[in-house]
Amino acid sequence: MLIYPVFPPTFWSYDKSLELVNRKVLLPPLGLITVAAILPQTWEFKLCDRNIREVTEEEWDWAEIVIFSAMIVQKTDLLTQIKEAKLRGKCVAVGGPYATSVPSEVQEAGADFLVLDEGEITLPMFVEALQRGETQGTIRTEEKPDVTSTPIPRYDLLELDAYDSMSVQFSRGCPFQCEFCDIIILYGRKPRTKTPTQLLKELDYLYELGWRRGVFMVDDNFIGNKRNVKLLLKELKIWQKDHQYPFRFNTEASVDLAQDLELMELMVESNFDAVFLGIETPDEESLKLTKKFQNTRDSLTDTIDILIRAGLRPMAGFIIGFDGEKTGAATRIIRFVENAAIPTAMFGMLQALPHTALWHRLEKEGRLRVDSKQDINQSTLMNFVPTRPIEDIAQEYIEAFWTLYDAENFLDRTYRCFLKLGTPKCHPPFKFPSWVDLRALAIVIWRQGFKRNTRWKFWHHFFGILKHNTPVWEHYLTVCAHNEHFLEYRQIVRQEIEDQLQEFKAREKQKTLQKLEFNPMAEKIYD
Repeated sequence: MLIYPVFPPTFWSYDKSLELVNRKVLLPPLGLITVAAILPQTWEFKLCDRNIREVTEEEWDWAEIVIFSAMIVQKTDLLTQIKEAKLRGKCVAVGGPYATSVPSEVQEAGADFLVLDEGEITLPMFVEALQRGETQGTIRTEEKPDVTSTPIPRYDLLELDAYDSMSVQFSRGCPFQCEFCDIIILYGRKPRTKTPTQLLKELDYLYELGWRRGVFMVDDNFIGNKRNVKLLLKELKIWQKDHQYPFRFNTEASVDLAQDLELMELMVESNFDAVFLGIETPDEESLKLTKKFQNTRDSLTDTIDILIRAGLRPMAGFIIGFDGEKTGAATRIIRFVENAAIPTAMFGMLQALPHTALWHRLEKEGRLRVDSKQDINQSTLMNFVPTRPIEDIAQEYIEAFWTLYDAENFLDRTYRCFLKLGTPKCHPPFKFPSWVDLRALAIVIWRQGFKRNTRWKFWHHFFGILKHNTPVWEHYLTVCAHNEHFLEYRQIVRQEIEDQLQEFKAREKQKTLQKLEFNPMAEKIYD
């Protein structure tokens, strides 16, 4: 039994947007269906994504072995489900990024086997341990597998209709050395890629299963090995044309993508229409401090403009709370996002992820906060002591998130982006929209075109796109619909950060009072 734990509401959950199209989750658990493909195919498999539904009693009874994989943001539900499985007397095996980074907490929850690091190597070792009759153990390796041996994931185990997009992976690892990033810790700095033929077989399988929507290339840096990714794209664009463009792709890449015109053109010709970029901050000193040197070589605003005009809608990640950061960092990020016309800007407070260079530096300096939440999310306070007051950073963060996803600001930014967005080079055959799509369109038009006080702006911008950049109108409306999620999520962020800030202040007060407890005037002194 393969079980994927619940995600709390996050920037990427798109809950309200997915409700419009009658889907429950943005992306499937690619790691677990890859695990299912690596394990012996004589085994029987069932999968439950708890973001879609609960595990049934029949599934619990049926399972001989229960396997979990999770990221740190899924920590709470993971530990709960491990305990649930052990109460039912099941053999439990756990792997994935969270267990690999913090195995002790998973072990304390009751896991029998920790199958850590990359499964191409450790899963066969797990099977051998079972065959020897072992009932517990920790299995890990420092070796990085050759991903050209990775089998096609078991997409057939998924409840496909529940997902908005599918996931495929071409490469693992990233060549850069950003201090706060755990990708280079988990997967190394030498990008390893599949072969083009191998990836196209995965797409063939998705096509055979009837998938005809978006596909997210989940690589942490899709262009980490530019030579190999170009070889893939040259074959992918032919595959897409031969199959009448059944998939639209998006991915994550470093900003040096904008320096390679051939690479951008190949992506657009393969029907990539969006790319996520780790901008982090427009403050060059912070970028240098965190060793994100690749973002300091060219104007970041010009970089975004080049990508947009090439036909790639930018999504970008930003961070507040770097050491030495000056007051007003959030305001500078807002100004950059608006000037660059980035519709979707993920914004979070800096977190020290386990075993990163940042983690080790802060641990050495005695600045890690052991009393903080450790399920890293956009609605989580920093888990270390920053160089300026955390109250100031948190307040800036709340105000910035609120401002970025104000309905009027979002519409204006999206409009400016799509006015100059490069024309698509792929032209799938026309198909009549489904009832679900028509219903979603009607809801968006009702809410944004009639119900809200931004209605006049909505219609002005929509007709402006129809007039000045007609081919992108459908893509434009899709992005407009995304703010249905962000309008609600910004309220969650504000409430949760304010609650945590109050808890933090109460703890700090208690610590101070304990130091002053010898003094009967302690409370007055503190106040």
